[in-house]
Amino acid sequence: MNTKKTIGWIVSIVLTLIAWCIPTEAYGIPGLTVIEKRVIALFVFAAAMWICEAIPIWATSVVIMVLMLVTTSDSMLSFFATDNLGTPIDYKSIMAAFADPTVMLFMGGFVLAIGATKYKLDANLARVVLKMFGSRPRNVMMGFMVITAILSMFMSNTATAAMMIAILTPVLASLPDSDNRGRVGLALAIPVAANVGGVGSPIGTPPNVVAMRYLNESLGIDIAFGQWMMVMVPLAIVILFITWIFLCRMFPSKQEKIEIHIGGQWEKGAKAWTVYITFVVTIFLWLFGKKLFGINVNVVALIPFAVFCISGVFEKKDLARIDWDVLWLVTGGFALGVGIDKTGLAALLVNTIPFDTWSALLVILGSGLLCILMSTFMSHSATAALLIPILTAVATGMGPQLAPFGGAATLIIGLAISASFAMALPISTPPNAIAYSKGFIQQKQMALVGIFVGIIGLVIGYAALILAGKTGLLIGQ
Repeated sequence: MNTKKTIGWIVSIVLTLIAWCIPTEAYGIPGLTVIEKRVIALFVFAAAMWICEAIPIWATSVVIMVLMLVTTSDSMLSFFATDNLGTPIDYKSIMAAFADPTVMLFMGGFVLAIGATKYKLDANLARVVLKMFGSRPRNVMMGFMVITAILSMFMSNTATAAMMIAILTPVLASLPDSDNRGRVGLALAIPVAANVGGVGSPIGTPPNVVAMRYLNESLGIDIAFGQWMMVMVPLAIVILFITWIFLCRMFPSKQEKIEIHIGGQWEKGAKAWTVYITFVVTIFLWLFGKKLFGINVNVVALIPFAVFCISGVFEKKDLARIDWDVLWLVTGGFALGVGIDKTGLAALLVNTIPFDTWSALLVILGSGLLCILMSTFMSHSATAALLIPILTAVATGMGPQLAPFGGAATLIIGLAISASFAMALPISTPPNAIAYSKGFIQQKQMALVGIFVGIIGLVIGYAALILAGKTGLLIGQ
């Protein structure tokens, strides 16, 4: 274990022990029980471990769930019994976090993406779309941004960025040294489009999934798949267009033409057609299934899994390709949310903290700034898992104050999109790291573009959310 991880372990354990051992009265929250205090301590442990990354972030989620089961559930170890214990959590509720409908939605998205990649649906779509944009450098850049953003709405933005960078790398390597700025612009276009494109759909990024879950389960705001896209796709388009202009101005290419050659052709076998049809039908049902057929988006997400399994598209080895680490990370965050809710801690905070005296706009913008700052240096998913449960309690206590600014949806979805707009460093997102690793980009160039996108993303993003809330576009169905 290296020094950094050792320090992370020590800091995490010390902070957790302090939160665990101090008297309940020291928190200044009247009526705080021992179990509620333990949930706070476990939240401190999760935050410290996710920030320090002493162990993989998904492993922290596993540890959190086990610690919650043995210290806060109705199946806790007997020697933890004490006075003023409070209400234990049903252990089934904690375990059920992994089978949460929102987790199934995300897993269904992974399965759909694996099938698309396996039968080259993504690469062929890239080839068709890029061909439409011609060979002028600025148009080629726009083509790459468009297809990367579209694929990132329904596939892992990491996988999308890796594929698009692989297509672009030979082209970048062939450009002369005299056109270095043009090379940088093209290379930066991919991670930016992957990060911003993920905002476009509820399954585009883990923070989106976390936000949808808390809006639905805790706040009773059931935003449909199509509702989300109706607001977020135009938002992503505007931000990408502005960023495209910025990249063209800051990193102009000296080339008159850039030729992109993508080999391969559409597969025509029965399994390939199964993937193509299932992909289209699934997206159609996500967008219109609830309104037309009454079928929930979480249920729709499992349809590709069943179809791919019965048709032989999905094999045993493909199970290993599902991003289980992301699912476990999200699950750990949901388990913490269960603890905050089921112990009564959320209600206690709502009743104790004078949210009605807070400035709603300051809370909305301040939480967004905090989220983008944290997400610049740590996992976007972990940041969302930490902040969204807390801000959900805040939203509950500030209902009337938030109404003029679009309601609770503005606050919670704002956190999700703020996480996606954090892309100033190579460590900020996997797409950034992939693009930076190819050696075409300097860190200061990535920081310049990342800060620019972060600023316009927050300004335009919150303006869009407030407008959507006022016009009823994001009112739960």
